[in-house]
Amino acid sequence: METVSSVFKKNFHVDLREVDFTKKLKLSTLFSLFQDIASEASADIGFGIEALDKKFGVAWILTRIRVEIVRSPSWDEEITIETWPLKPSKIEFDRDYLVKDKNGKIIIRAVSKWVIMDIKERKLRRTDLIGIKYPEHITERAIDGKLGKLKAFGELVPAYDKVIGYSDIDFNGHLNNSKYVDYIMDCFPVEDHVNYSIKTIDLNFNNEALPGETVTLCKDTSFTNQNIIYIEGKIADKVVFKSEVTIAAK
Repeated sequence: METVSSVFKKNFHVDLREVDFTKKLKLSTLFSLFQDIASEASADIGFGIEALDKKFGVAWILTRIRVEIVRSPSWDEEITIETWPLKPSKIEFDRDYLVKDKNGKIIIRAVSKWVIMDIKERKLRRTDLIGIKYPEHITERAIDGKLGKLKAFGELVPAYDKVIGYSDIDFNGHLNNSKYVDYIMDCFPVEDHVNYSIKTIDLNFNNEALPGETVTLCKDTSFTNQNIIYIEGKIADKVVFKSEVTIAAK
């Protein structure tokens, strides 16, 4: 009998529209690819977006993610993304990722946490509501360690304000997770993107952000001597997201 695997793989070609001015894959595009392949992997076992909506009235929501980058894929490069789920807890679903080059070398690792949210009531539901079954139970992690809560090290200084518009929201009607990444990247001047690369990024998604609302982006540069920058997004007194970025000179 053939063994069915919980690992879902898909090949991607890095197109010109998916890279930045350095001809490297945009970090927000990487997050979009992670989102897409997670959706496909879930649909493959019967728990995709439409199935969750029709059967249970819930949607997948990303709450935390950590990405470690050895190097970013370049324009016209062929890559493979692998993803697999872990055993769910009472509230959260863990999902890991590996990005490999054409030779099978790992160039990016990521771990993430997801929840299911009642679409009408906008409340979280327990994982056992949907009774998801995986082909196999995988315990191997792409990155060791727990995804904890992030917090600022010191003083937060406003960077800029962003009004959420049509191009920022997804089918759930709120700010898409990949757009948070664009907002974070815009906290750095273009010169920084020329001279530095992102090595790790941690993100906590704390609250929904809706069209018409204004997000204030704030930076904490207390730990720049360790190449760590903390960035937070707020709507009035509500924290929308928290992030921690580690950079390295190119």
